Amino acid sequence: MIEKLKRDYAELVVRKGINIQKGQRLSITCPVECADFARLCAEAAYDAGCREVLMRWNDDELTRMKYLKAADEVFDVCNPWVVDYLDTLSAEGAAFISIYAEDPDLLNGVDPDRIKRAQISSGKALEAYRARMTSSECPWCVCSVPSKAWAKAVFPDLNEEDAVAKLWDAILASVRVDGGDAIRNWNDHTEELRKHVDILNGYNFKTLRYKNSAGTDLTVDLPEGHYWSGGDEKAGTGVIFSPNMPTEEVFTLPHKDSMNGTVVATKPLSHNGTVIDGFSFRVENGKIVEVHAEKGEEILKDAISVDEGASYFGEVALVPYDSPISNSGVLFFNTLFDENASCHFAFGEAYPQIEGAENMSRDELRERGANASITHVDFMVGSPDLEITGITHDGEEVAIFRNGNFAF
Repeated sequence: MIEKLKRDYAELVVRKGINIQKGQRLSITCPVECADFARLCAEAAYDAGCREVLMRWNDDELTRMKYLKAADEVFDVCNPWVVDYLDTLSAEGAAFISIYAEDPDLLNGVDPDRIKRAQISSGKALEAYRARMTSSECPWCVCSVPSKAWAKAVFPDLNEEDAVAKLWDAILASVRVDGGDAIRNWNDHTEELRKHVDILNGYNFKTLRYKNSAGTDLTVDLPEGHYWSGGDEKAGTGVIFSPNMPTEEVFTLPHKDSMNGTVVATKPLSHNGTVIDGFSFRVENGKIVEVHAEKGEEILKDAISVDEGASYFGEVALVPYDSPISNSGVLFFNTLFDENASCHFAFGEAYPQIEGAENMSRDELRERGANASITHVDFMVGSPDLEITGITHDGEEVAIFRNGNFAF
């Protein structure tokens, strides 16, 4: 049974995640440990008419070894072949699948300066590729399957085999592949997300106000012409795709200079191979001016300083506290899942959710309030008592969230 469900999942990723087109090339990034699922995705892509599947393998042990033992200067350079590969494929309109299954503590104990420098060098070198991805010029999808180290981090009290099996069950349930027609289930789900998108876009809010007992007390202005999205995206070619599997969010961008107050994370964040926990930000005119963390504070401070835009925000996303992933009670230590159990923000690059953005330069987008950065890091702020109030341009106050869930 599990093998059939894995195949159904691969079909879902290929046919709905990236919606592969005949004659299109596909790049798959995957840990070597998860090669069996990558092969299922490749087979599904070829069966759908994909011209060629190209693989980019990675390995946690080799990645950690590099950060601990490689020559120091390598962290200041992004290999030219990586830049050429990603630029060439994204420019031609290829599709991209990222199978993410990293050990949450992969880089624990690694020199934070090496991590930061590597992020800066790759971020600058891959600017053109990142711009195509954030503006959805190409279809892309991030999904996950269990690795042994990740499964043990999520279920530490189980033996390795049982932890992997239980994580498979949780993942398949989250993407609605645990029974019935997976593609139909996904279509029904994205249709429900679209209903919330339509309501939010109808209000055209000027400001959002957040408050909960965890300590979040924040106001967020939204740019003129912003719009909300959720579930599906449209690529520059017109192809409809689903960039995140799972997904429970509807999202837009804040005005770069608009956020003021305190925001407190309600779940740990696994970032750059390190778990960051118990953290909060104080924000003035959009900029993070104060950071506190019980665990991983140095890594977090480095994360918001890789460039000027890293200390500003690029995404505001709404997820009901009673979402399926939240109700599962599983803490995944994987942002792809944990962000879909909780309302969240992201510091760094903004997705250009502004009407007419496809005809704007990056400078024009900045003028409209879209943040620019080489990073984009989601962190979770949802809680059972989170209240979000929307304020329209006419000053009307509308309850968006009450008791952690949509109030519509």
